[in-house]
Amino acid sequence: MKDDAYHIAAIVLAGGRGKRMNTNMPKQYLQLNGYPVLYYSLKAFEKSPVDSIVLVCGKGEENYCREQIVEKYHLKKVKAIVQGGQERYHSVFNGLKMVKDSDYVLIHDGARPFVTEEIIENNIKAVICKKACVTGVPSKDTVKIADVDGSVAQTPDRSRVWIVQTPQTFQTDLIYEAYEKILKEPEIHVTDDAMAVETALKQPVYFVMGSYQNIKITTPEDLQIGEIFARNSSNG
Repeated sequence: MKDDAYHIAAIVLAGGRGKRMNTNMPKQYLQLNGYPVLYYSLKAFEKSPVDSIVLVCGKGEENYCREQIVEKYHLKKVKAIVQGGQERYHSVFNGLKMVKDSDYVLIHDGARPFVTEEIIENNIKAVICKKACVTGVPSKDTVKIADVDGSVAQTPDRSRVWIVQTPQTFQTDLIYEAYEKILKEPEIHVTDDAMAVETALKQPVYFVMGSYQNIKITTPEDLQIGEIFARNSSNG
């Protein structure tokens, strides 16, 4: 459990459009075993030691999220629902502006419905010691780096290759400073929150063990796999 002297916030990102899902409905609102994809991760944070949740959604989806998810499923820790931005990092920063007074913040993709309370708690324990953490799992597969012509340029040692997940967890003022710098310097290109502090602040980021079930729902195949996981989920 966390030290009550700290305020722990979570930002759950739910602004994706789900182009690869081949559906008009955003993937985070699709059904898994009778509940929206987004419900599962919000419920996990609701049951965790996190103090407050900020939900970042797509433009015009605020009322839907409030009425059909937050109020419908009695998610009391969701303190704000804010509109996302053009890119993921804009959405994260919109969420960060709502949690500036927190000590630590977990940033999670709402399309990862199978985050567990254990993963959340392990992130909280780790960030208090390390300041910046990222959830991940060791790669089961050999990974190869491609050259520009499509040939194999490098084969990293598999024992050192991790697959990155969310939540990614930070001292709040640290990640806020990193994104402030990135927004002022658009030539800095980042693809996740850990990369933001790595690149902008040269801050070490430490792994926290995730789960091979902590998948991101991106394609119809993911939804089929997720349906199986959801039947065994304790958040239903």
